[in-house]
Amino acid sequence: MIHVGSYLSGLPILHLSSSSTSSILLKLAIINSLADTRHHLVSKTVDEVQKIIQQLTAEISYRDMRFQAIFNSGVHNENFRVLAPSHFLITVPLRGLTGYREHQVRHWRYYTVHGAKLLSPVRDPEELQQWLEVEQFSKSLQQWHETEVNIEGDLVPAKVLAIFRELMEKSITSCNLSSKVSILESFSSVVRVAVETPDSQVEVELVPTVEIPTCWPEKARWPRCFKRWPSQEKVQCIKSFGFNLLARSNYHWQLGFSRAERLLIEGLDEDGGCRMKCFRVMRQMKEDVWCTGNKPILTTYHLQMVLFWTCEKYPRTKDWRCFREGFLRMVKKLHKCVSQHFLKHYFVRGTNLFKYANTSDLDLVAGKLAIFLENPVLCLD
Repeated sequence: MIHVGSYLSGLPILHLSSSSTSSILLKLAIINSLADTRHHLVSKTVDEVQKIIQQLTAEISYRDMRFQAIFNSGVHNENFRVLAPSHFLITVPLRGLTGYREHQVRHWRYYTVHGAKLLSPVRDPEELQQWLEVEQFSKSLQQWHETEVNIEGDLVPAKVLAIFRELMEKSITSCNLSSKVSILESFSSVVRVAVETPDSQVEVELVPTVEIPTCWPEKARWPRCFKRWPSQEKVQCIKSFGFNLLARSNYHWQLGFSRAERLLIEGLDEDGGCRMKCFRVMRQMKEDVWCTGNKPILTTYHLQMVLFWTCEKYPRTKDWRCFREGFLRMVKKLHKCVSQHFLKHYFVRGTNLFKYANTSDLDLVAGKLAIFLENPVLCLD
């Protein structure tokens, strides 16, 4: 049976016990209502932020053609990622770099942002990172060869970010948006801004990105052999859309798979399953109960990785007929990853997405997940 009562905070709750057909319908109606409400609120905020970012990036592109303007195409914009309701990631495509090819051999060089060589390496690229040379592109604008972004042939993310930050500062002023947008201080070279919307303040991380739609990176050795999900046809389709390289550190470019992730989600429940329903409810619980706040240690991106891993482990249609079983299965996977401080990236498995996370914060979330699993209750906010 479904029991609706009062949660500790006074919110209604929904027990995930076995239920009759009428109770199941009630459960699904409530869940869909919650998901629709969240989607409406987030979409409204996304639309407001996109209008502002579109104006700013259009001005930036006018000042420097290497940076492409972001167009307003709603919450499903592939350049726009909702990490939390008030924390967004926007990738800004770079122009003038086409015909990418990977290099097999590389002599690692390290230097200051001003070009002075360092006597010893800082660190080699991690699994999700790589160097990038302008010679890896068959066609490139002359501006990418200039010393303001290039050191001995390397395209330096920190230099690209420095130019982008300066252009952002000028564009905020020239677009008369100083009352709505302000640049936030950052301990790294990432460009972060605060955007005022009619309802709230949103933090936006803007990342210059090289889009590479022509090949699949060697570091992403996916899929593993003998896996039934996704299908081989889907795999080939996903790989044909390529990947991105994001300017998110001083020396190395970070591999990104936004198009691949979007394609994995598209048509996920064509077999009538409840995978996305489980994901949406888990996201709702994460935001309302398990990991609240404007910049939570768990983001929607982490939950998406859990979704992919669970779908791969349970590829059969019959595994996703029952919402309760599918949802608890996914939460158990999340609890295991958070408890062990280890969440593998779905495409580059050597990467732990919790490597630099605060372990105390993770333990706090793990405790809340453990309590939930002892008595599974959905908060009906």
